[in-house]
Amino acid sequence: QVQLVESGGGSVQAGGSLRLSCAASGYLYSRYCMTWFRQAPGKEREGVAAIYIGEDSTYYTDSVKGRFTISQDNAKNTVYLQMNSLKPEDTSMYYCAAKPNCDTWFAAERYKFWGQGTQVTVSS
Repeated sequence: QVQLVESGGGSVQAGGSLRLSCAASGYLYSRYCMTWFRQAPGKEREGVAAIYIGEDSTYYTDSVKGRFTISQDNAKNTVYLQMNSLKPEDTSMYYCAAKPNCDTWFAAERYKFWGQGTQVTVSS
């Protein structure tokens, strides 16, 4: 069984930064895709960024390119999402999720393992 635990959410003003963490435990393949999703009230869950553990390939949705960076610490089985230049439209619940590969990384329905989420609120 895989467990994912997010942390690092909070409230910031526009232009500020936050770093989210997702700690993974349990059985995982040596290579797998770890993805950050977000979901605002009344909206669909959106893929934000993904990293292919074992190859370090990264993927981003267009709206966060140049502002967000996804990275990994293999020793800690932890993936990070560094969020800079935050905007009010980045306000959402952020979730991490895992699956065996990063094919269609943005498709939430393809993920079996999810964390409980961490709230990010950006005020103008």
